[in-house]
Amino acid sequence: MSTPSASLAPRRRPTLHDVAQLAAVSTKTASRVVNGEGNVDPEMARRVREAAETLDYRPNLIARNLRRNDGATHTLGVVLFDVANAFSSSLQRAIEDVASRRHIVVVSSSVDEDPQRERDNAVALIERQVDGLIVVPAGDDQSYLAADQRRGLTVVFVDRQPQLLRADAIVGDNQGGAYRAIEHLIKHGHRRIAFLGDRDYIGTLRERRRGYLDALSDAGIESDERLIVTNLHTREAVSHAVRALFESDPPTALFTAQNLITIESIRALKSLDLLACVALVGFDDFDTADLLVPAVTVVAQDPKAMGTRAAQRLLSRIDGGTEPFTTEVVPVELIVRGSGELAPASQEIAQRTRARGHALP
Repeated sequence: MSTPSASLAPRRRPTLHDVAQLAAVSTKTASRVVNGEGNVDPEMARRVREAAETLDYRPNLIARNLRRNDGATHTLGVVLFDVANAFSSSLQRAIEDVASRRHIVVVSSSVDEDPQRERDNAVALIERQVDGLIVVPAGDDQSYLAADQRRGLTVVFVDRQPQLLRADAIVGDNQGGAYRAIEHLIKHGHRRIAFLGDRDYIGTLRERRRGYLDALSDAGIESDERLIVTNLHTREAVSHAVRALFESDPPTALFTAQNLITIESIRALKSLDLLACVALVGFDDFDTADLLVPAVTVVAQDPKAMGTRAAQRLLSRIDGGTEPFTTEVVPVELIVRGSGELAPASQEIAQRTRARGHALP
């Protein structure tokens, strides 16, 4: 029976003490060489560098920074919806670009709209001594951060405002963007416009629904509760909701309040053979939106600008900024591509629905 090679056995991570022993110098001398401090005998410095290379020594940056007078670790924590989502990844990249100019490392995590996971991940990052935290909140209570904030932790929220906690926030124009989307559909003749959204407790959902209702009201169109469907956070839920909308008295247009809902709604419309006759405007852009047929009209946020401003605000606070907390609203853009400009096709929708005999799964 063979035994694992000694070279494959796990090795203890070499310490500064190990480097000092191999170089035959004091730990203090080794530390000064590793940290680039001057006034070290050249021969001793050479031995320390050779010992560090021989042992594959890597300095413990967190431990080093904690020994600094200011306790800074040069790390930022970021709590996102999902790093795989295009919006989240753009946010993260913008934050990293700002941080990297200050030689600051960004540590991020995904919470998948789970309030408990938001809390757990935020606390875990704080326990790792990050210098500041940028959070896309999933829940409706961020007061769990209050004690750390009082102890000096800097927190900035992005995409959504915090609840039960005073802090800076960088958000998109959710209400205004939704209003423009519905106004656009109304101008193209639509009166029965469905609203498809994610979880009810999310602040952005409430703001986008308010914009939807305001636009209908200002146009003299009475809202129909049967056309407002929320708490859609799975592919199956979106598909079921879209199919249900076309069972009776169907809408002629859809407003999808989140990019993943937009994508799943398009799939559902295609399966119903309705993609070419139901108008659609989605909130948030996504890859391939301009390649579909028809190309997808969207209300596009600017995650790069939002991430940049959030990182800049956070670093300004860390540097000692004491101005009052503010909420900055970043403008959105209505990008016209085709799907939101389809004319109402009530008869065709009804005929296709009857012809296919669509039944709920």
